[in-house]
Amino acid sequence: MAKLIHTMIRVHDLDASLKFYREVFNLTPSHRLDFPDFALVYLRNEENDAEIELTWNKGRETPYTHGDGYGHVAVVVDDVPARHAELIAAGYEPLPVKEFKSGDELLARFFFILDPDGYKIEVLEKHGHYR
Repeated sequence: MAKLIHTMIRVHDLDASLKFYREVFNLTPSHRLDFPDFALVYLRNEENDAEIELTWNKGRETPYTHGDGYGHVAVVVDDVPARHAELIAAGYEPLPVKEFKSGDELLARFFFILDPDGYKIEVLEKHGHYR
């Protein structure tokens, strides 16, 4: 069996990314490896076994492109409308809250937010399949 341990993204401004992931998702460094040309910073919180690995290539001047293959990373929260309002109050700009329904049955409530490098992150409410 395989166990998912991390997802890696390349970041242009490590400090801005660390601030974003800490403030928006309460993810903090669990491990850091610094090398002359790059650093790897692994983020997690108490609710996670898997981590997000931020790869920072030191001295890179141009932002990364996402191509047409990257989709998004997803997280779950207890109350999507409340978290959405908190992020707006904190100065972030999450996209509007949306719902997927099958007839009257709620399948998912969610919104997207972009990190400092433009990576899309889906914030889903704990419900149904999304736990």
